[in-house]
Amino acid sequence: MPPPSRRDVTDAELSVLRHLWQNGPATIRELTDRLYPGGSTSAYATVQKLLDRLEAKACVHRTRTQVPHVFAAAIEREALIAQRLEALADSLCEGSLAPLLTNLVGRQRLSEEERRALRSLVDDLDRRKEPKARRKDREP
Repeated sequence: MPPPSRRDVTDAELSVLRHLWQNGPATIRELTDRLYPGGSTSAYATVQKLLDRLEAKACVHRTRTQVPHVFAAAIEREALIAQRLEALADSLCEGSLAPLLTNLVGRQRLSEEERRALRSLVDDLDRRKEPKARRKDREP
């Protein structure tokens, strides 16, 4: 289960993280200008508060060696997705990801490229398990 502090990223915090993932490290002013074009002092304060909360959750880190401080994502997008899916699986499916995955894949129209990527992922998972299964067969 993911750490509780990282599991509860709000939608507003997620929008800040998205900008950091897409555009790289930024100051509060740069993020405010991206999130709230023409934003006011209250927009700046909102972004500052969101960054403070994300820093407390260990989702962003700040470089304090320069002024203004620069913020960067401290968590990869894929890691946050994994944590949120695990939390969802815990709450809805007794920890099993299979019902979530089959529901998502079954209800979505996947492109040919997405289907290929999914097949490749399953094949990779199967290949990783093969050597372990073979080793168990050889053990007395």
